[in-house]
This record gives sequence, C-alpha cells and structure tokens, in this order.
Amino acid sequence: MQDSESAATSAFAIRQVSKRYDSVVAVDNLSLDFEAGTTTALIGSSGSGKSTVLRLLLGLEWPDRGTVSIGGHPLEPAQVLQLRRRVGYVIQEGGLFPHLTARGNLALLPHYLGWDAARIGQRAKELAELTHLPLAALERFPAELSGGQRQRVALMRGLMADPDALLLDEPLGALDPIVRHELQDELKRIFAELNKTVILVTHDLPEAAWFAERLVLMRKGAVIQDGCFEDLRDHPADEFVARFVAARRQLPRVSR
Repeated sequence: MQDSESAATSAFAIRQVSKRYDSVVAVDNLSLDFEAGTTTALIGSSGSGKSTVLRLLLGLEWPDRGTVSIGGHPLEPAQVLQLRRRVGYVIQEGGLFPHLTARGNLALLPHYLGWDAARIGQRAKELAELTHLPLAALERFPAELSGGQRQRVALMRGLMADPDALLLDEPLGALDPIVRHELQDELKRIFAELNKTVILVTHDLPEAAWFAERLVLMRKGAVIQDGCFEDLRDHPADEFVARFVAARRQLPRVSR
C-alpha cells in the first residue's frame, strides 16, 4: 500500500476490502492504490482474486467489507452508472453482441449518451485508425471478424466515450500466439499514446512485464508482492513468488 499523500491522488483505491462467494474467499482484507496515468498488471494463478478486483472497481460486485474509492471519493451504488461511462472495460474474447455489427457495438454507449450519428462515426474512425482496424470491418458482424479484429473492436468500444481509465480482464487470453504477440505490441503503443489509467489482469507474467512497470502478484485474495518485474525476479517475497517467476516455460534447445 502506498503512502497517504499518493493515495489522495489515486484514480482508484481499495481499503481493507474483503469479498466472499459462499465459502470461497475471493478478496481478503485487500488494500491497493492505482495512481492516475499509470499502467498496472494484476497477475496470479486462476482463483487468486485478480478479476474480482476489477469487478469491485467497476461496481459490478460490492465488497462485503471495506471501501472502494474513485478519485478520492468512496464509490456508492447511485454512482455506478456514471462510473461506467468514465471507465472502459474490456473482457476476454471481447464480449461483443453477435447481432450487432462492429459499428453497432461501438455505438451502444454513445447512443445512450445522446451522441448524433456524425459524432459516433467520427469517433469510430479515429479509433479504427488508432487500433489499425480496417474501416470495412466496422460493417461486419462479430462472427465475420477474426479473433484479433474482435479484440480491437472490444478495445474501441471501451474507448468510445474517451474514458478516464481502462480496465482489461485477460483481453488477449483467447488468441493464438501470433495474433496475441501482434496485439501486445499494439496495446502497449496505445497505452503510451493515450496516457490513461490502465489496470490489466493476466496470468501471463511475460505479458504483464511487457505492458506494465508495476506488477501486483496475488494469491488467495491477497497481495503477495507489489513491484516491477525485476523485484519479483531478483527479490521474491517468498517461495511462491519464486516458483511463479520460474514457472515460465522455455523453448527446448534443438540439438544438431
């Protein structure tokens, strides 16, 4: 946890938050700060609580105990809809509506906000250029797009209303290795250009280190270590951190 001065300027803050699902403890007395304009990767094995943190930050789940704050103000149920207009959310496989074209998916929130067709079209064009999506793809349905194109559209949808922050939950997890590698490069470029607060969930340590200077390793709903990749690699907090870092599979050497 960071000091009180930095916490006051945090884009998001979690204070002594716990969340259970029946007998399963998803988050256990957790406190974290996410400073504005930074990129943070939440990493850990399945069931570590990292996706639950994102859902708590978005108001999709509510803590059993503790507080979630946005911009220094505690999140209240009445503020959730307003929050979701200010925060882009991208999930694995995109979560696009199959009966709408890519353009139709992009237009959902802007329509709700009262944007006219010209403004929606201009914003869609800007984001297509940013994400290197062909304009013709905007008229296709999700089933007619490649996996990489669907993820680009999902990212565009998250950015349509120019949110203050972007939360991504395993956004590249379902892609094949070549497409995933290409989109990793694209996303890193986009994060640098936009200078928004980004919180990324992934179980892939090299991917986390590629995107973010700050890695937060979670286990059983708690933070085990919080720092850069070199911290985790060179100064592991415990045996689990050392095993997690060492678990990256290396390509076998080919004898000739």
